Amino acid sequence: MAVSITIQHLTKTYRTLRKTGNAWRDLLARTYEYHTAVNDLSVTIQEGELIGLVGPNGAGKTTLMKMLSGILLPTSGTITALGYTPFEKNISFLKQIAFVMGQRNQLIWDLPARDSFELNRVMYDIPRSDYQTRLVELTQLLDCGDIIDQPLKTVSLGQRMRLELVGSLLHAPRMLFLDEPTLGLDVVAQGTIREFLRMYQRRQQPTIIFTSHYMRDVAELADRLLLIDKGTVRYDGTVGKLRKHFSHDMKEVRLELGRKLTEKDKVSLHEYQYHYTHPLIIIRVKAQDIPALLTRITQKVDYRDITVTDPSIEDIMRSAFQEI
Repeated sequence: MAVSITIQHLTKTYRTLRKTGNAWRDLLARTYEYHTAVNDLSVTIQEGELIGLVGPNGAGKTTLMKMLSGILLPTSGTITALGYTPFEKNISFLKQIAFVMGQRNQLIWDLPARDSFELNRVMYDIPRSDYQTRLVELTQLLDCGDIIDQPLKTVSLGQRMRLELVGSLLHAPRMLFLDEPTLGLDVVAQGTIREFLRMYQRRQQPTIIFTSHYMRDVAELADRLLLIDKGTVRYDGTVGKLRKHFSHDMKEVRLELGRKLTEKDKVSLHEYQYHYTHPLIIIRVKAQDIPALLTRITQKVDYRDITVTDPSIEDIMRSAFQEI
């Protein structure tokens, strides 16, 4: 598999004016504060990988993607993407990438999406036959062919995101950056976007790098996970290995009660870490302790149902953030 992106010792430091509250002093004797968003980061990404960037707010995820796409200039370090240096903004490089931000419109707000698509065709010099074929295919896959002639401002957020994806993929980019592509969408719309991205990645094999605060996006999409904190990669691997590493062999026992939790029940469960919201008790316990717990429950607690599962991806990520 060919290398798509090589990052070596990448650093991005922002300089901001430190305000003292004295306008003349701020004007004539300026002092500055420095914030390092990405710190000496090195990583290699293979062509065709689907990478999830996760981390707390301010971890440096979006800054990293903006440098990879050439939007931002690094303070130091090097990036090679598709054989180019992104911030040189070579036209050949720009024609091979796309960047979709869940919070920003790339299509023109007052015009129908079809007009923006046609503008993209001209800007990217897409042959008319290729454009028509891709437009039909993408609008069918995303089920949005019936809204491309409506002004963008008249469609819902979920519909807009589908149209944004169509517009970003008409030139068949080899590299796709997605910053919170499901942000603010309902559960159905999120599922539609996830299903499309996985299918498109299998068919076209672009390198896809995305950020998301919805851990279901990460669990269902990412072939590889980069957990970033304070501008540095703290974990690089699969979601499965992340679960194993940070779950500490813990399980969740979900106990549905037949009535409200009593003091007697609390005494029976006092040795365990649990959360109760009627009628459900969620108990976190090591796998080796499950037989003893189940024996105690069956003997002491009036319950309707018991299930044993792995911790949710949200809980795993919460543990990871606390430990890094």
